[in-house]
Amino acid sequence: MSFLDQQYREIITKAVIGKGRKFKQDTNTITPSHRPSSILGCWIINHNYHAKLVKKETVEIRGHYDVNVWYAFNDNTKTEVVTERVEYCDYVPLSIRDKHHIGDECEVLAKVIQQPNCLECSIETKGNKIKVDVEREFLVEVIGETKICVKVDPEGKVYDDEDWDLAISDDELDEIEPDFLDDLEEE
Repeated sequence: MSFLDQQYREIITKAVIGKGRKFKQDTNTITPSHRPSSILGCWIINHNYHAKLVKKETVEIRGHYDVNVWYAFNDNTKTEVVTERVEYCDYVPLSIRDKHHIGDECEVLAKVIQQPNCLECSIETKGNKIKVDVEREFLVEVIGETKICVKVDPEGKVYDDEDWDLAISDDELDEIEPDFLDDLEEE
């Protein structure tokens, strides 16, 4: 019996060979140009990141975002917005990993589940710095080549192009109702 007579075939395909998820909370300290009296608002913009596989079971996500804090100073008589770029590096362990993948070439897809978001913004006890608590969450997938095994139907029929009757007869064309949407609206 030859290999082709067997009931199973091995197929090499690209598939998700690893998955991981990471939730992270950070505290960033921002130094404004004036001593803040109160915090009026805080928002995070311009989030950018890049992910790569650094070990067989870890994905590294490097990114940055801008923290904008609107604050009052001079006994709440003046306001100003301070902007500071924050860089981060998160390591996401792969909780699901296909150990039977083929080769070393992999593609890493990182999806933001929770964009960097300000949880709390407050003035530090010493009064000259602003503390910003931030949260973010990522889902990563590693795509690579792997081998799957499929059962072959020994009774399976191989169709030629001529076996498929795709032609439409004149009678079938006459039966098509071109105003079928009008019929649905009347109901």
